[in-house]
Amino acid sequence: MPIHVTSTAFRNGERIPAKYTADGQDVSPPLTWSGLPDGTRELALIMDDPDAPRPEPWVHWVIYKIPTTADGLPEAVPPDKTLARPGGALQGQNSWNRIGYGGPAPPSGVHRYFFRLYALDAPLNVKPGLSKAQLLEAMQGHILGQGELMGRYSR
Repeated sequence: MPIHVTSTAFRNGERIPAKYTADGQDVSPPLTWSGLPDGTRELALIMDDPDAPRPEPWVHWVIYKIPTTADGLPEAVPPDKTLARPGGALQGQNSWNRIGYGGPAPPSGVHRYFFRLYALDAPLNVKPGLSKAQLLEAMQGHILGQGELMGRYSR
């Protein structure tokens, strides 16, 4: 059974409000989740845009070492490498080479933005500032389950 990921800002498949985009306040939306698999020891989240006009999806957010005591992420997570809330969580680099969340900013058309949450069977031994590729490599062999929330945005 997949992990259930939701937001009070938008429903799965719906438009992401401008507040959470580069056209608005560019803050991360609030997220909640439920249904973590037994044995989950840590969580990681990657947000990306597979519709970006480039070979690889555009990475908007990389956050990991999220404790299992957290049932979500608050709105407007600060762009810090190490987070106080949820305690111990770390953030990595997005495709703008910045730490933290970078909201949707599609050059044209409607783009899809996937928030993918990963349940891991062991704590990762990693530092802050990882790229998506580095995080995926560190998670290899440790993913117990995943869930996703998808939002759309166009200018």
